[in-house]
Amino acid sequence: MANLSVRKLDSETVSRLRVRAAQHGVSMEEEARRILKRAVAAPERIGELALQLFGPENGVDLELDVHVPHEPMNFSK
Repeated sequence: MANLSVRKLDSETVSRLRVRAAQHGVSMEEEARRILKRAVAAPERIGELALQLFGPENGVDLELDVHVPHEPMNFSK
């Protein structure tokens, strides 16, 4: 597993990270890991991307319909 050092963080950023980590009951290092992992992860579905961009954390409450996957079209006829 790789290591990463982040330099020149302003005190407000560090303070907010400390508060956020405390709210989630984890260390600042673990909170930073979670933030970075979520920031670079690709969404599994386009609906997940919509929730990330416009969901409750951003002031919008969306409810996406659950759809059953369909069979692919058959073009061999």
